[in-house]
Amino acid sequence: MSDIKQGLSKRLLARVLSVYFVLTLIVTVGQVFTEYLNAKSHIEGELQTLKNTFSTSLTRAIWELNTPQAKSIATGLMELPIVEGVQIRDENGNYIADLGLTSKQARESITKGVVRDHSGGTFGYSFPLIFEFSGRTSLVGDVTLYSSSTIIFGRIEVGIFFLIGNALIKTAFLVFLFMNAFRNMLTKPLTELTQQISEFNVDDPESSKLDLSIDDDNELKLLQDSYNNLIDDLVSFQSKLAGTQTELQAANRRLDDQNISLEEEVAKKTATLSRIMLDLEQQKDELLINQRELRQENENRQFVEDELRKRNSELATSMETLQLAKDQLVESERMASLGGLVAGIAHDVNTPLGVSVTATSFLQERVVSLQNAFEDKTLTASTMTSFLTDAQQTITLLTNNLNRASDLISSFKQVAVDQTSEAEREINVRHYLSEVVHSLAPNFKKTQHNIEIHCPDDLIIHCAPGVIAQIFTNMIMNSLIHGFENKTKGTIKIDISREDNNLIINYQDDGQGLPEGTLEQHFDAFFTTRRGKGGSGLGTHIMYNLVTQTLKGDIEAFSKVHHGLSYRITIPL
Repeated sequence: MSDIKQGLSKRLLARVLSVYFVLTLIVTVGQVFTEYLNAKSHIEGELQTLKNTFSTSLTRAIWELNTPQAKSIATGLMELPIVEGVQIRDENGNYIADLGLTSKQARESITKGVVRDHSGGTFGYSFPLIFEFSGRTSLVGDVTLYSSSTIIFGRIEVGIFFLIGNALIKTAFLVFLFMNAFRNMLTKPLTELTQQISEFNVDDPESSKLDLSIDDDNELKLLQDSYNNLIDDLVSFQSKLAGTQTELQAANRRLDDQNISLEEEVAKKTATLSRIMLDLEQQKDELLINQRELRQENENRQFVEDELRKRNSELATSMETLQLAKDQLVESERMASLGGLVAGIAHDVNTPLGVSVTATSFLQERVVSLQNAFEDKTLTASTMTSFLTDAQQTITLLTNNLNRASDLISSFKQVAVDQTSEAEREINVRHYLSEVVHSLAPNFKKTQHNIEIHCPDDLIIHCAPGVIAQIFTNMIMNSLIHGFENKTKGTIKIDISREDNNLIINYQDDGQGLPEGTLEQHFDAFFTTRRGKGGSGLGTHIMYNLVTQTLKGDIEAFSKVHHGLSYRITIPL
């Protein structure tokens, strides 16, 4: 028992001291590391100060190809206590000077000051040498000054010894305090406790109560009181046990009498149970008949379920066929929209290209005429002046028309590629929407309709641009074909903003609008207001699917008759 007590005290003391030693070691190492980083930071600052001192003279020496002077400056830098290596390179990465403890560097040019760690405990500060002449700058080379951890430890050596000595003194003092406290507060009371418990007398528990010499009200004092209360309870239980044994003997005698009466009662119940078993056999036969009838009903029900399952399978096949047809119609609608863009762009591009061809033919004729006059030596100043005037006008005409054709083709090309591709990329919403509107311009060329776009210039999102182009194409073309039907001048307003983490699109036209009953079916598949006039009704349904399924957003439509139609689209970014 004494060995267990001593082992408990020693283990507890060892764990407490181990935790303290580990914490002290971690704190001391952290302080040493902090001192190291602080000293390294100071040395890096001193190296940067050396840059400000010697960079001008080194730059001029390299610019003037004065290699001996550059090497002399490098030798002077090596005399400084914090410098253990110097590298000076020209603008081609060739070494002019490589002194002391250095490391091989890449041939890339250094454009700004940078600190790098190298192998072997060294680190260097590299900075470019830039020569200024007549307001212009030129990179003539770079310099790297090296220092090492040996210099850092030399600076913090005294501080490290002080930190370690301080940690050792505090540790020794706390070990003494802990050992004295454990001996007086734990070891001695446990020894006295184990000795008194080992002298416990089963026959006379009252004399075995604990009496420890403890002045403080601690856990051992509480253990002594609990142990003494346990002995008092034990004495009380012994007296109660004697009375209980007497009562148990009387109860056993009454139990024997009750067993005799119970045997007689069991015999009577057995006879009654036999009659009940005969009745149960009859009921069992009736139950078997009912089970056969129920099995026949189940077979009939199974036949009906098989028929229903077959019908459901046929219905599912029909639904798949219908969905495939619907997808093909949607793709056809997208390709039809793209075909409309092709036709409009081709017509608009044809005009500037035709003008360009005519201007080129005219310029060619003027060049031939000028060449003939030159060969016949009849070229005059007035002829040359007339040619230059005509050439300048023709070139201006060519440039304007070719730029116009290039803008049309560029806008159409990006929008067409996006509508046939699901690739995602970053787009500037305002610029991209302008390209979409530009590609639709041929449809508005012979009208007085106007499109107003309000969108921040720096609004950039990451998405599949073809989805955005398809949505705006459907909305604008619906306004043109349906909203502005029989209307000479209409206005479309597009407001785009970013709220929280959502892209908000408000689209509105001042066209004919829709009645309330028609608005409720606006996003239904195959619904159209031009039934029998070539409309398939897939435009708004495609918009709804693209917003809610592809972009995981929400779209709402609002309209009144003769007050236009508006959409509010919310797209999470």
